[in-house]
Amino acid sequence: MKTKQSLLTALLLLTITFSNAQSNSDDSKFALGFSAGLNRGIGFQVNVTSLQPLESIPVQLRFGIGYTRLNPGNSADARRIFINNATNGVPEKKGKLFDYRLDFMLNSNFIESESSQIVFGPRYSSFTGNFKYVGGNEDFDVTSKQFGLGLGAESQFRINNKLNLLVAVGLDYFFNSTLTGHDTSYSPDNDNVNARDDNANDNIEFTYKDADKAIKQPNFMPRVLIGLVYKL
Repeated sequence: MKTKQSLLTALLLLTITFSNAQSNSDDSKFALGFSAGLNRGIGFQVNVTSLQPLESIPVQLRFGIGYTRLNPGNSADARRIFINNATNGVPEKKGKLFDYRLDFMLNSNFIESESSQIVFGPRYSSFTGNFKYVGGNEDFDVTSKQFGLGLGAESQFRINNKLNLLVAVGLDYFFNSTLTGHDTSYSPDNDNVNARDDNANDNIEFTYKDADKAIKQPNFMPRVLIGLVYKL
């Protein structure tokens, strides 16, 4: 709840800042956006768009910050791979994702609307999966930070001369990164730290493949969002 309040406060501050900086002309140079929907989980995003960064090229630039609640993975496997082979306690789990994105938005006419764009650009994510075992005295986080790329399409539909309805679909892909939890970490090159033994497989050490299978860090992330865009 505090996270959502912080992002909404940031959006309000950005609105005030840009509103003071811009005139009331119809020739808007910036826009603020808020959208919500599915991003492998329920999430929302706030963003700022530069509508006319280059007069000679029909492209817009947008920076966005998103927050998503999602399934962090398999509780039993997370415990075995990052802590120990204990099975006591009632498992509880929750996951969250902050993502940061820079979008290059190319004007297109694939659908009849106020404006339509093909969207692509770099991504960065900060993922945290929390696993708690009530009665088992275990409560730990598994984290990762990843770079990625995204591609999508979106359209805006006019509500009035300043406000548009946004509908967006897309797919982000994040590259494999080190998974860290408790005092253990697993890296894509298997240069692991304090890897645990798999007692169900002749005590062979777990590998990055095992950890990545157990923990649902961002990989392919389909997105379907609806929101509002306000031109400043």
